[in-house]
Amino acid sequence: MAQLWGGRFTKETNQLVYNFNASISFDKKFYRQDMEGSIAHVKMLGKQGILTEEETKALVTAVKQILQEVEEGTLEISHQYEDIHSFVEATLIDRLGDTGKKLHTGRSRNDQVALDMRLYTRQEVLETDSLLEELLQAILTIMDHHVDTFMPGFTHLQKAQPVTLAHHFGAYFEMFRRDRQRMQDIYQRMNYCPLGSGALAGTTYDLDRNYTAEILGFDGPTLNSMDGVSDRDYLLEFLSALSTIMMHLSRFSEEIIIWNSNEYQFVEIDDAYSTGSSIMPQKKNPDIAELVRGKTGRVYGALTSLLTTMKGIPLAYNKDMQEDKELTFDAIDTVKGCLALFTGMLTTMKFNKERMEASAKNGFTNATDAADYLVNHGVPFRDAHGIVGQMVLYCIEKNIAIDDMSFEELKAISPVFEQDIFEAVSMQTCVEKRLTIGAPGQKAMQKVIVMHKEYLKQDWKKDIPDWERALLGE
Repeated sequence: MAQLWGGRFTKETNQLVYNFNASISFDKKFYRQDMEGSIAHVKMLGKQGILTEEETKALVTAVKQILQEVEEGTLEISHQYEDIHSFVEATLIDRLGDTGKKLHTGRSRNDQVALDMRLYTRQEVLETDSLLEELLQAILTIMDHHVDTFMPGFTHLQKAQPVTLAHHFGAYFEMFRRDRQRMQDIYQRMNYCPLGSGALAGTTYDLDRNYTAEILGFDGPTLNSMDGVSDRDYLLEFLSALSTIMMHLSRFSEEIIIWNSNEYQFVEIDDAYSTGSSIMPQKKNPDIAELVRGKTGRVYGALTSLLTTMKGIPLAYNKDMQEDKELTFDAIDTVKGCLALFTGMLTTMKFNKERMEASAKNGFTNATDAADYLVNHGVPFRDAHGIVGQMVLYCIEKNIAIDDMSFEELKAISPVFEQDIFEAVSMQTCVEKRLTIGAPGQKAMQKVIVMHKEYLKQDWKKDIPDWERALLGE
């Protein structure tokens, strides 16, 4: 058992206790962040004269070499070490002797792991944002091509009023745009460096925390050392945002699953994103959409788990906080995978325009417009509502749509109807006359699409320095 803290102890740790306590099996995931943080820390120690120039150069060179060997696969992160920090430091000591022992000067594993997790999460926030951006672009492309694809809009899963596919997808554009805004908020709020907080009360060494923060691309150091080592709010925010992303993906998946059914046949999912049945040869199952819907609970579980872990922890660091990693790693990987697959499914999906428009007509989605027609011809709204209700009942009995009624049939229900009623209740008229911003009318939708295109040209990440390459001197 390789550990770096045994001076206080007279007995070996029980193997089961050691295994239970160890975190290398999962915290090795941020080996790169751990070594980047060590490089920044050593450079700061050298700048402050705490390490000599020779020691600084030797340590930086050795850490970079270890990182290269790990990434090339020539050096294995062994599970004989308690955690990733122990692995790096022990490897340095093996190679540099006493100089390697100076790596940990002025820091604790508490502020070290706080830094590692923050660096890792920050990068994952950026990657999640990029995947959301790709999804938004896919949605916008579909919107641009379907401003005149009529379909039923729903309330209570009942056909309500006619809209367009562009308008329907536009609702999801708004959801995922808000998700991107949450990524930006999280990044800005979390972008402060905990390194230098020590175990909980800082250190007596003359550290330059601003310099370390600058090297690592942070906006500055955290301003309270106790909070610096025990803060996991940024993780809770990120998991909450990931849960919201999954909720949006799940709602979208639910609709695609319904639209893919034989009863609707609004969409055809590409073969690459479907599977068949082992027994029923006619089946084409929307497995990707169903899995996205199913994995939503998995991400919710990570958020609930961390909230529960953090709710009773006194200041400052406690070992409970080691539980912030495994479920968070899994949630991040799950969401990123779902976003990538869902985007691919959308971009290859085919839409049955004729079937969508027929569904809107047969669902009496233009009934409200028929009532508006009567109101505009002097009929009180409550009376108009009753007249159109009779029309719908008549159509149900005849198994026809309002559009299919003859002029004589309409006149028999209300003498107020004139020939222009047919144009008034056509799908195109019902949609196109809704021109307020945010409505499905083509002119309104085109304005929104232009705004969305301008939005996607902007990149809030463009001003973020490429701190990783700068740190490694590449």
